[in-house]
Amino acid sequence: MNRGQSGKMAMAAAALSIGLLGLTGCGYVNAQQTSHQYSSSDGIRADVGPVQLRNMLIVSAGENQPGRVIGAVYNSSSKDVKVTLKGAEGAQTEVPVKQNSYTLLNQSTDAATLSTSGGKPGTLVDVQVTESGTNVNKTVKIPVVDGTLKEYAAYLPGGAPTESATPSHTATPGEHTATPGETATPGESATATPTESH
Repeated sequence: MNRGQSGKMAMAAAALSIGLLGLTGCGYVNAQQTSHQYSSSDGIRADVGPVQLRNMLIVSAGENQPGRVIGAVYNSSSKDVKVTLKGAEGAQTEVPVKQNSYTLLNQSTDAATLSTSGGKPGTLVDVQVTESGTNVNKTVKIPVVDGTLKEYAAYLPGGAPTESATPSHTATPGEHTATPGETATPGESATATPTESH
């Protein structure tokens, strides 16, 4: 191999190295998306003192209609707490949560319902969250959804709206029908232990 061929080989190797560096360097410049925490459903997440809210939504038929709050409320403290949610026009509901435990509002028999949702479906509404143990409070924006998606229809206060079309199926005697607690929702992912934020 003469000097000319060896020089060409060196230049080709250098060009290849620069090209590979350009392809692999994007991971160095851009943050890894898997290292960021995010809400995996339509709901929001927020921390208020020892209380952690996960996948929180308000299900309502309209701005001036009642709204049921669903999601999960975690209590990382060593004592029972009562979480108060205050919405528009004085609407308020309370959620008791045992020490080092959680309450799934989707499955709760005592529904956390605001007398008015305060916003049209598709909007975000301000809700003040207060934790009884430390009186820490924080205003968070919670999305309002309606019963258009079937996984939320069962949570509409007063039941899902009736359709004008003839129902396609009527339950026969002895047939098992699903109850709201059996409906699969994105909020079910909230049963996992929340990750700590540092």
